[in-house]
Amino acid sequence: MRTVDRITIRAPIERVFAAAADVQRWPSFLAHYRWVRVLERSAQRATVEMAAWRPFGVVKYPTWWVSEMEVVPHQVVRYRHVQGITRGMAVEWRFQPEAGGVAVTVVHEWPGPRWPVIGRLAAEWVIGPVFIHGIAWRTLAGVKRHLEAA
Repeated sequence: MRTVDRITIRAPIERVFAAAADVQRWPSFLAHYRWVRVLERSAQRATVEMAAWRPFGVVKYPTWWVSEMEVVPHQVVRYRHVQGITRGMAVEWRFQPEAGGVAVTVVHEWPGPRWPVIGRLAAEWVIGPVFIHGIAWRTLAGVKRHLEAA
């Protein structure tokens, strides 16, 4: 399962990167995030617990995961999900300066849950396109709104 979400944000790369890497602040400006807790932190690494809502009309489905996060300043933010249904997922936020702003691309790659017979199908048909893409796109759009309104 692979999803790719991309958006251009009209702001300096330093601000875009800072907002993307400061995940603990996300719930203050991303309404779909329930919480983000830093469980451990070192200079460029952290273990973070994250929870978000995936809305379906008026119904909100709760999601939750724990990731090991690595930050390479002004270049990339990487996650490896270590707990939750998406354990084993690799996520990479990439930042590319372009005319008028920064192109931010979020790539999720995952072999799927370890469910016999249906694991890969569930990942490719439901979890990836419905949940992962749904939350990632809301996150990118929310970061864009937040930064461009400032």
